[in-house]
Amino acid sequence: MGWNSWNSFANIVNSQIVQQQAKAMASNGMKEAGYEYVVIDEGWWLGERDSAGNIVVNPKQWPAIQPGQKDGDMANIASYIHSLGLKAGIYTDAGRDGCSMYPDSGPKLFNAGSEGHYDQDFLQFSKWGFDYVKVDWCGGAKERRSGAIQYAQIAHAIQNAEKTTGRKLFFSICEWGSQNPWYWGPGVGDVESTIWRTGGDIIPPIVESLHDPEHDKRVITARNLLDSFDTGMHPEAQHTGYFNDLDMMVMGMRGMTEALDRTHMGLWAISSAPLMIGSDLTRLSPSTLSLLTNREALAIHHDPFGLQPIKVDETTPGVQIWVKPMAIAGRRAIGILNRTDTSAQIRIDWEKLGLKGAPRSLRDVWNGRDVDVTHAAVSVPAHDLVLMLADGEDKLAAEYSANNDSFAGIQATGGPTFARLEYANRSSHVVVTRVKSTSGLFTAVALPPTTGSDTGTIGLILPRGTADLSFEGRPVTVSRLKVQAW
Repeated sequence: MGWNSWNSFANIVNSQIVQQQAKAMASNGMKEAGYEYVVIDEGWWLGERDSAGNIVVNPKQWPAIQPGQKDGDMANIASYIHSLGLKAGIYTDAGRDGCSMYPDSGPKLFNAGSEGHYDQDFLQFSKWGFDYVKVDWCGGAKERRSGAIQYAQIAHAIQNAEKTTGRKLFFSICEWGSQNPWYWGPGVGDVESTIWRTGGDIIPPIVESLHDPEHDKRVITARNLLDSFDTGMHPEAQHTGYFNDLDMMVMGMRGMTEALDRTHMGLWAISSAPLMIGSDLTRLSPSTLSLLTNREALAIHHDPFGLQPIKVDETTPGVQIWVKPMAIAGRRAIGILNRTDTSAQIRIDWEKLGLKGAPRSLRDVWNGRDVDVTHAAVSVPAHDLVLMLADGEDKLAAEYSANNDSFAGIQATGGPTFARLEYANRSSHVVVTRVKSTSGLFTAVALPPTTGSDTGTIGLILPRGTADLSFEGRPVTVSRLKVQAW
């Protein structure tokens, strides 16, 4: 959760802009709600290196902020962000060039990527004090590289930097889904927490300070949001610690209405997608801020299982019910999405949520009120989303016992299916274990340590069909898989 400079400032970003945005996040309620990263995207570096290959920073763009600091030292802005109780993020590309060779604003830049300098650059980022790094793919795509190989090398460089400095670097892969990163992104290089982009940008940057014809005509539409959501649905790949990234959020930007803001926040929350805001935080309306900091929506987003939703019904074309299985038994987050131009009135078929009959309680998240389950007809305006939370009783689950860290003959014939995995991890650290399935699933899960003889539980989404699952990763043992009737 945090802010990224690209959507609103593109490659004209500088120290003053970042300070303004960080200060806004620290004071407008977002920090208290859990937003923590301030990420400097493309444009911070003009592509110059010294004779030793070290990054050279423009001193006018990144001057000293406090007495005793030197101009052109990125540690200055990282220190400022930290002084506000926030974390600092930075950007590079996996190739030789970055995305400023295709500028949306500002100068056309080359050589602003890290290829050939992975160990050197990521160590530098860590020494400067950054906590997060986004790695783009413009240069990698231009050179026709393998994303799986390049990003694994970068993950290794990140681990080397962490060992040297003791500072964790959160890894954000921005490969745009061109090489199916949901297959190789989870656990790439055994990095414990990773996000990977699943598609292109929702829209090119809208820089309000620029008034050229290209920027003036850019307007965000419902189609932009829904395309990003649709291309990001790869639920079998998403588990605790590994997340499909549906792109930076555009709430409050040009073209966004209150209904589209609700849809945007609701879909990203129910998907446990990264909540990286690309808007100008100094221009957000009270209603947009209220949505971004809605405690009940954020609780859905933060569910420990961190799963994407399953589409369980489409009552009429374009009116869909998406359901997120959650860590508490019998709990479901429900997103009722109306893609059409007219309002819709629907009733939820509780059986399709994997529940035994109607839930005990039902909560309207946007309005912060309980709903009478017996009269739960839901009205959804055009191009809007209703977000609800239900607590009930799960249908009886089918249980499978492990044999040599594998499960055989799993039935998931009704489509993507929710399952709970019981395991034991006797180590003192998170273990990344690969998951292979005869039905084509290949991914990884992060299994936190368990205490003593206790077992832990994580959630999984299994693909359609019968599957055999095998788990690899010592010192982890898997014991039981409970596949929820859906």
